[in-house]
Amino acid sequence: MFRSVVIGVGSYTPENALTNKELEQRVETSSEWIVQRTGIEQRHIAAEGETTADLGEAAAREALKNAGIGVEDIDLIILATATPNNTFPATSVQIQNALGMHHGAAFDMQAVCSGFVFALTTADMYIRTGQAKRVLVIGAETFSRIIDWTDRTTCVLFGDGAGALILEASEAGDGSNQDRGILTSHLRSDGAHKEKLFVDGGPSSTQTTGHLRMQGREVFKHAVGMITDVIVDAFEATGLDENDLDWFVPHQANKRIIDASAKKLNIEPKKVVITVDQHGNTSAASIPLALSVAVNDGRIQKGDLVLLEAMGGGFTWGSCLLRW
Repeated sequence: MFRSVVIGVGSYTPENALTNKELEQRVETSSEWIVQRTGIEQRHIAAEGETTADLGEAAAREALKNAGIGVEDIDLIILATATPNNTFPATSVQIQNALGMHHGAAFDMQAVCSGFVFALTTADMYIRTGQAKRVLVIGAETFSRIIDWTDRTTCVLFGDGAGALILEASEAGDGSNQDRGILTSHLRSDGAHKEKLFVDGGPSSTQTTGHLRMQGREVFKHAVGMITDVIVDAFEATGLDENDLDWFVPHQANKRIIDASAKKLNIEPKKVVITVDQHGNTSAASIPLALSVAVNDGRIQKGDLVLLEAMGGGFTWGSCLLRW
């Protein structure tokens, strides 16, 4: 039996950091209102000509360096993104080429903000079935390109960035929940909620890129219950509970949602990793960005039990419980 163990992390955020004070000059809002409602203080915006592939490549290179391996050691690249460079080819193959990788395979995965959890789960399946030994999993987004900058309800929320993890096949110990690696993952979706969070354009519908549209109150109303659902499933599957957790790394969408979810699950605030204040909502990039921060500052250590969760447009939602 093999487990998928994290051996490297990496991240990248564009140089331009857009503060709440700067947004006050663009739309009718205030820094105080943004912080109170979302916890966000700034978000990073990709430079002109800087693409999702560029961000993903930078995060991937850092993850490879962190793992101490070369691109020749990677069998598969999975990129989670809702903002690809092109309708096709997949942005992952552009990253693959930029890294100088001309073997193996690469593909994109689209589950919006849940994309990284979906991609991580897929990578784990490749490893468990012996189809890959090492998988580079990337979350990268340039959401600034699909934001309506006149809509004050959405433009304050989102930012650009990328994060990456490298998973490696490792022989399981005794097959218990004390093994290092991914222990369990749980994915859900329900297309009935599409109109609550979506982009109003696309190749087949409008032949345009479109802009992000969101019913904020409806998203908030559903988020906590859906997140709790897949986390309870993770605990039941492993026999673990909130007291066993070392770290909770949620999708960084809104601090109020994060706080409400942790409270409902009885997860201590000191165990919650929060980066939404500095990055905003970076969709599929938010979890690997937060993981990279917590690993680099020394919080997440080898052997720690880490819980990941996300919810995104669709709705999609999912959890992943792993021992670092």
